Amino acid sequence: MKKYGLLFVLLSCTCVLVAQTPATRQAWLQRVIKDQRAFILKRAADAIQQTPLTITAYSCSRSAGGKHDFYSEADYWWPNPASADSPYIQRDGQTNPDNFLEHRRVMVRFSRIMGALAAGYVVTKDKTYLRKALTHAHAWFVDTATYMHPNLQYAQAIKGRVTGRGIGIIDTIHFLEVVQALRIMEKAGALPPEDLKAIKAWFTDYLQWMTTHQYGHDEMNAANNHGTCWVMQAAAFAGWVNDQKWIDFCAKRYEEVLLPKQMAADGSFPLELKRTKPYGYSLFNLDAMTMVCQLLSNPDHNLWQYTTADGKNIGKGMAYMYPYVKDKKQWPFAKDVMYWDNWPVAQPFLLFGAVAYNNMDYYRLWLQLEHDPQVEEVLRNVPIRNPVIWLWDVRS
Repeated sequence: MKKYGLLFVLLSCTCVLVAQTPATRQAWLQRVIKDQRAFILKRAADAIQQTPLTITAYSCSRSAGGKHDFYSEADYWWPNPASADSPYIQRDGQTNPDNFLEHRRVMVRFSRIMGALAAGYVVTKDKTYLRKALTHAHAWFVDTATYMHPNLQYAQAIKGRVTGRGIGIIDTIHFLEVVQALRIMEKAGALPPEDLKAIKAWFTDYLQWMTTHQYGHDEMNAANNHGTCWVMQAAAFAGWVNDQKWIDFCAKRYEEVLLPKQMAADGSFPLELKRTKPYGYSLFNLDAMTMVCQLLSNPDHNLWQYTTADGKNIGKGMAYMYPYVKDKKQWPFAKDVMYWDNWPVAQPFLLFGAVAYNNMDYYRLWLQLEHDPQVEEVLRNVPIRNPVIWLWDVRS
């Protein structure tokens, strides 16, 4: 590791924060649109052909919940070869392909459609995209025949052990681009008052559940990427429903818990490096922390420039991972036990880091990487797929 130390220092020095004024954000938005216009419109054209599909289309006899309850099973748990009736046993990092994951898959589908439609609108200002998005949002959050209950009590269950776990809350990271699309729809006047009220009530209830239920407390207190993703989600949902209490809580959580306790002095995440997928998890956690900064930074409280007393900041985390995204062969740790060949893709931290620090090296690398991955493992770990909707200022 010593031979990389100087490189980390040099890269960290390049992360000079620039003022993210409306003009600079607009300039970056136009740059991304120029470079990716055809790709964005192709995905939007595909998305506009899709019909709504929610969790009520699929069921599993092992779920302790009902038709409207989200259900998933823990990825790394398998049948015990000693007995088919025994509780499942864990194989960390090895996904069991026979687990019930249809609710997660349909949620990922929903997220991809909503993000693509909102991106189509940002590029063209054609509200046809947003009217189509409304049909999907209505099905998930309003229609009593197809909506989802605003909780995750039955997520990442383990046969013979638990009917749900706090760790399952990570499944709703795919609502991030749904919420951002909804914010764009609200600003564009494309959410009828009754739907706006109902959908905000849904997210108010979900935020209430994930901040008060024991599963929510368990996930919030997780020391690794799960704790990061809890903050990322709470920040997004609180921003949508304008809950300043939880917005402030999340910013404080980032400054006092996530950054100082998860990041090492060199910018790495030791708890992720200990996993059986150290590369993928390091990327995932960095992307999530970057999104926390993207969601919560404003002119009065800028997390992009926040540095702990011992010198940790998000720029250092980006500088640490950048060389290994640019050239994965330089990765000094073990290869991931699964999906090693499927990483990296167009990691969100590269684009948002480019904007925050005016770093064209980050941006050029982001442009070169895969922007439309289809591997399920990658899709579930990269919930930010339509960056133009995040560069479009919903607050102005």
